[in-house]
Formats: sequence, structure tokens, C-alpha cells
Amino acid sequence: MPLSLAYATDFPSFADTVFILPAGTTELPISAAADLPEAARQYVAAQLAAGEKLFGINQYSHRHYYVVAEPKKTADLSAEALRKAGHQLHARLKSDKVPELFVHDLTGTGALPLAEGIALTAYQFEGYKTDEKSKKAPDLQLLTLVSAELTAEQVQELDNVLHGVYLARDLVNMPYSHLNATQLAQRFEEVGDAAGFHVEVLDLVRIEALRMGGLLAVNQGSPEPPTFTIMEYKPEGATNARPIVLVGKGVVFDTGGLSLKPTPNSMDLMKCDMAGSAVVVGVLSALAKNRVPLHVIGLVPATDNRPGGPALAPGDVITMYSGLTVEVMNTDAEGRLILADALAFAKKYDPELVLDYATLTGSAVRAIGVEGIVCMGTAEEETLSALKRAGHATHERLVEFPLWDEYADHIKSAIADISNLGKAEAGAISAGKFLERFTEGYPWVHFDIAGPAFLTAPDSYRGKGGTGAAVRLTYEFLKNRV
Repeated sequence: MPLSLAYATDFPSFADTVFILPAGTTELPISAAADLPEAARQYVAAQLAAGEKLFGINQYSHRHYYVVAEPKKTADLSAEALRKAGHQLHARLKSDKVPELFVHDLTGTGALPLAEGIALTAYQFEGYKTDEKSKKAPDLQLLTLVSAELTAEQVQELDNVLHGVYLARDLVNMPYSHLNATQLAQRFEEVGDAAGFHVEVLDLVRIEALRMGGLLAVNQGSPEPPTFTIMEYKPEGATNARPIVLVGKGVVFDTGGLSLKPTPNSMDLMKCDMAGSAVVVGVLSALAKNRVPLHVIGLVPATDNRPGGPALAPGDVITMYSGLTVEVMNTDAEGRLILADALAFAKKYDPELVLDYATLTGSAVRAIGVEGIVCMGTAEEETLSALKRAGHATHERLVEFPLWDEYADHIKSAIADISNLGKAEAGAISAGKFLERFTEGYPWVHFDIAGPAFLTAPDSYRGKGGTGAAVRLTYEFLKNRV
């Protein structure tokens, strides 16, 4: 079972407790030392004098841990330091086999970010092991936050957001053998039932009737049918008259098609190519559970990309849902083809804003690494600024790339309206420029999450494998629009 958060107004005696102390603390306040013998108080004072930021005391019946908040340039960076402290603390909690931890905040602002760091570090993918010894559940199951500045509602809100991240991570970590396009849509239906939003799944026949040429073309080489899932959260009292639409790339496995990817070091990671769709359902789950009064629609075109049978071939020309024709110069540039159909489909909702998420280009990773998310779009500066603020608040930071008119030359075709492949330079931008052609009539922002969505080495509380990147960012942005 994943770790959960709870709220309390006080913590019991003899409970495993972490105290978050203000920066510069040299002497323990009585609330953090009430049950400490004199020798233990002297030890804590010595640790504080030595500048230690994380230490603990084993009192045999229970343990005390101490985290000293670090002053940073901004409040956002201070919160991030506490998330990372939570990651470090988790290693001690795991070693000590602590089942429940009380988080007693003496700073006024530290409980939520520290708990976030602990909880995100505590995530583990259950996987498919059958050996009972290797299936052992983690000891830590519950974090109880104690702070006069918090409410039970705030703690529950964070818990629901974190479970949205867990959901996204689980989906990204699942292999294609257990998550084809049909199974992905079924998971969406299960999440919708549990969280409280409507899910409609379009099958191959309905996708063909809609003439979604991009999705159908990518699916041509697969023995499995595609799906197109529409998820709608429309609460009573929604503050937006027109919906916000989230679009997620759902390529459940990407071989590159006939433009085959190299392996190893590339294709073996391609179960993560549906991370954009995981963002969409993770955000919708958090919004619905927290009853955020916004009308939000999620669209996920899903398929695998295979080189079998009548697979799409380089040089083919296809007609998209929008009516535009595309010369397919590389079948490994498939994500933009299925996204383009969904972006054109989004117009029918007359949206006030459309956001799309995709592990789209290696170019984005080469440009900024795994430390941030590339974004670009046509939304007004106020929206982009709000997104960047949300990115700093959650430390899922955004780097905005330009969409200058000149980049349209990168995707010109001699025989079709556009090509699906740009030049060697500015690959993330030419992919964005391609998508822009299908977003007429509404403001739009594209997020290329290829870097942070799946990590091959552990990185603090983001862990290894699927990270759920952009779930917390998007929830923070949407919540602030209410």
C-alpha cells in the first residue's frame, strides 16, 4: 500500500517524531525536548552548535529526529531544500523500520514540503515479483502532520496530489506486456470511477469514423487496436465557463516503427513513451478527489508504434483529423502525429486553454537535461508566467522555447501541407511548430517532458523510473486559477 498522510493537532508521547526547527536554532524549544533526559538535550545542543541539519536520537521506546530548515534565496527554494531533507530522512526511517512518523513543524511552513519529500521517496513500484522475500512491503505507511498553521483539508489535499503522482508513476513503470492501449484506457476508467470523473473510450471503429489519420497511421503496424479516451471532470459550481483541456501522448510502446530505434540504450526504455497520458489522468484524479471547482477535460490518443505488416513508411502522406496532409519523413516522430489529432479534436470543446504533455523529443533532453521541462505555446504571457510560478513552487521548472515564424520553414514539405520532421537543429521547437498547426482557435501550451518523465538513475525524491513529472506543476497551476 502506498504511504498516506494524516493530520493531528498534537502528537502522543513515545511516538516516532521528526521536529522541523527554524534556521539558526541553537536551543531546543520545550515542545521538542519535553521527554528528553539531560544528556540527550546536551547531545542535541551540540549537534545544533556544530551546524548539523539532520540528526536523531534513539530513546528505545521511540525516536526523535530533527531537521533544521535551511534559508535559501526564495521561499520556493527553501521548500525544495525541505523536500530533499525529507528524502534524506527517509533513508533513516527505512533503516530504523519506522511504521508511522509524526511531523511536528516549528517553522510554520515546513510540514508540507518535508512530508512531500518523504512520501515521494517512499514510493515503490510493486512490479511483478513472485518471491515473497522480494515482495516485502515498506515499513513506513503513515505520516501524521502536526502544525498549528495547517488544516486537515490542506493535508488531505496534498495526500490526493501525491497519490496522483503515484498513479502516474505506476502507469509509466508498467511494461507494454501489461499496458497496451486498451488496458491503458481500462485503467483510466477505473481511476475515473474511483475519483469521480466521467470516462468515454473510443474504439477503432469510432476512431476510423472520425478519420483520425495520425492515430490510425501510427497504429497501422500494430497487432493491437488504438484507443482514444475522453475524460471529463465537470463539478457543480465550476468557475470556468469554458473547459480547460489536457492532452497526453499515449504511445504505450515505441519501437520507432520502420525508422527503428537502436537497442539497447533506447528502445528498452520506451514503455515510458505514454508518460504524457499519465500526467493527464494523475492531474484529473487529484482535481476530482480535491473537488477543485474547475471544468477540465482530458484527451488521450493511445497506441503502440510497431514496424509490422502494413506499417507506416517514411515518405508516406497521411490526412489528419483536421484535414491537413502530412508527409511522414520519419516514423519515429510519431508522437506529434497522434497528439495533432487530439489537439484538433479539442477545438470542439471551445476551450479556454489547452495544455499538452509528451515525451516528445531527445532534443529537449539535450537542451536542458533532466532538470526541467521544455515548454512553448501560443497562450498569453499571463498564463505562461503563472505556469512558471507553479513550476518554481513545485520545483518542476519550465524553460520556455520560442515559436518564431521562421521555424515553420523547418517542417515544410514539397508534396504535403507539412512534414513531420524538422531540421537537425531545434528539434524540440520544430516538433512544437508542427503541433501549433493543429491548435487554431484557442490558446495552447506544449510541455516536452522527455527529460524528467523517466530517470535511469535515482535522483533524490524523484527516484528512479517513472517520476510523475508535471502532475504537481499542473495541479498547482490549475488550483491557482480558481
